[in-house]
Amino acid sequence: MSKNILICGVGGQGTVLAAKVLSQAAISSGQHVLSAETIGMAQRGGSVTSHVRIGENIFSPLIPKGQADIIIAFEAAEAARNISYLKKGGLVIVNKKVVQPTTASLTGTSFNINTMIEYLEKTAGQLIAVDTDQACKDLGSTKVVNMVLLGAACKTGLLSKDELKEAIKLLVKPAFYELNLKAVDYVS
Repeated sequence: MSKNILICGVGGQGTVLAAKVLSQAAISSGQHVLSAETIGMAQRGGSVTSHVRIGENIFSPLIPKGQADIIIAFEAAEAARNISYLKKGGLVIVNKKVVQPTTASLTGTSFNINTMIEYLEKTAGQLIAVDTDQACKDLGSTKVVNMVLLGAACKTGLLSKDELKEAIKLLVKPAFYELNLKAVDYVS
């Protein structure tokens, strides 16, 4: 059985590391993994999308539209922008935070989180919305959004927290290991 996970956000949020940790966790548990990133102006807050495909008989790292089992969105507008990848009945795990794009700031407009969450609730089969601002405040770091969202993904049975924690140990600097473990356990 295969799983297709699309991870999306904006540059600087840790989406690429999240994809690497998720991939490593699956590889360490003996599963076949293909992954790819599409990065557009990532250093300037541009869209970043990572495709992670886990399972047998997968021959391309890119998830076809309408085939993602799970979208893990680090930003609500990116979840809405990538919703066409979600399969019918699929799950969206979304950060409740909206990162206002520069164009919105320049024109005096803004995105409304409640409108986006309502749209995602209507469009996705299932939705888990995570208040990562509160998580970051409670954990004392703004750099753990990625692990908080991966921890939320563990609730779905995608992978175990133990597998995720082992992958973190391999990929995260030792100075940040304990903080990342706390982030994975934050959503229970």
